[in-house]
Amino acid sequence: MVFASNAQQKNLQYFRPNSQLGLNVFETSKEDTIAYEGVRVRVGGDFAMQFQSLDQSNDANNLVELGSDFNLPSANLNLDVQLIDGVRMHLKLYLSSQHHEETWVKGGHIQIDKLDFVSPGLLEELMKYTTITIGLDEFNYGDAHFRRTDNARAIFNPFVGNYIMDSFSTEAFGEITLQKNGLLLVAGITNGKLNQSVTVNENTDNKPSFYGKIGFDESLGSEMRFRLTGSIYSNHGTSTGTYLYGGDRTGGRYYNVLHTIPDVDGATQGGEFEGRFNPRFKKLTAFQINPFIKYKGIEFFGIFERALGSNTTTGTVAQKEGDFTQLAGELVYRFGQDERFFIAGRYNTVKGQALESDTQDLEITRLNLGGGWFLSKNIVLKAEYVDQNYKGNAWTGRFAGAQFDGVNLEAAISF
Repeated sequence: MVFASNAQQKNLQYFRPNSQLGLNVFETSKEDTIAYEGVRVRVGGDFAMQFQSLDQSNDANNLVELGSDFNLPSANLNLDVQLIDGVRMHLKLYLSSQHHEETWVKGGHIQIDKLDFVSPGLLEELMKYTTITIGLDEFNYGDAHFRRTDNARAIFNPFVGNYIMDSFSTEAFGEITLQKNGLLLVAGITNGKLNQSVTVNENTDNKPSFYGKIGFDESLGSEMRFRLTGSIYSNHGTSTGTYLYGGDRTGGRYYNVLHTIPDVDGATQGGEFEGRFNPRFKKLTAFQINPFIKYKGIEFFGIFERALGSNTTTGTVAQKEGDFTQLAGELVYRFGQDERFFIAGRYNTVKGQALESDTQDLEITRLNLGGGWFLSKNIVLKAEYVDQNYKGNAWTGRFAGAQFDGVNLEAAISF
C-alpha cells in the first residue's frame, strides 16, 4: 500500500517532501517549479514503531522496572491539497500516539505563495519572496522543530528521541516569511493557547504570543551549505504562553520512564511526557540560535536556547521566575549511494533555576548515539543508545539522582 500510494502521489507547489527528499529542508522553497493543473489532493501518512530496552534508577529506588518490548505504534494521516495556483492547505491527524490512543486532529493551515486569486499578477514581484501562513498548527519558532519527530513522522530525525526542552506547540497563528538571496525573515503572532476557548473568568489573563526569526541559508559551492538563524518568542499573559515546551500532546519519545512503583494505595507518579523538560514559566521570553553546516556527507546542527521567566507571584512572599539554558549539538555522517546510511551523535543539556531565588541549578544531560538505513526514500530503520541523567542536589522526589539508559530500535515509514 505504501509503494502504491507513493507511486500515485501528486506533486504540489512549495511543498516539503514527506520522505528522505525532505531531509534538511526548513522553510518551504520559493522556487516556482510545479505548474498548477487544478485541484490536487495528496494523501500521505506516517507510521513508527519502536523496540525499547531501557533501565532506570534514582536515589529513592522507587522507579518501576522497565523491560524490553515493543511500544504502542504511532501513526499520522496527512492531507495536502493544492486549492488554487499558489495556495495550498495542510491537515494532519494523529491516528495513534502514546498520549492519545484515539484519532484526533493535530492542526492545519493554509499557505499562500501567490495572490493571483485576488487579482492576476497582484504584488507578483513581492510574492516571489513572500509566504503567508494562517491556521491552527505548529508555528515557525527555531529550527529544531524541522528535525524533530512529530508523533509518527520520524523520517527527518536521525535519532529516536527529540530534544530535552522540546519547543513545539500548536496554536492559532499567522505568519509572514520572506526569503531572498539566502536571507530569511519570519514574523508571526499566535493567540498563545494550546487549548482553544472563548470563555473568560477572573483568573483569565490571555495575551498573544509574538515570534520572529532572522537568518541566512546559502550553498557555498556544490558541496557546502551554511545556515544560521536566530528566533525569539514572547508571551506575557499568565494564562497563556506556558505551552512552548509543552505543546506536543502526543507524549514523550521514551515510554514509561521515571514512573514510580505504586504505593500501598495504588497511586503512582509519572506521566506520558517524561524524559523532556518544560520550565512552565507563566510569562515567557525565549530565544533560540541554530547553526547548520553540511559538507558533503557530514552535517552539524546546533541549539543555543534561553528560556526566561518574568512573572512574579503575589502573596506573602513574592517570587520571580528564573531561567534555563539549553545546549545541543548533533553530528551526522551520511554515506553510501544517495546517502542511504548514516551514523550520528548528539549531546543535549538543560540547566537553570525555576525561581530567581533558587540557590542551586536543576540540570539534565542526555547523550544519544546511533545510526540508520534508508531502505527507500520512504522507509528508515534506526538504532539508538540513550543515556539521560538528572544532576545536582536541586532535584527532589523521584527526580533526585534519576537516570535512564539503554537501546531503542525504530522503524518508520513516511509518504
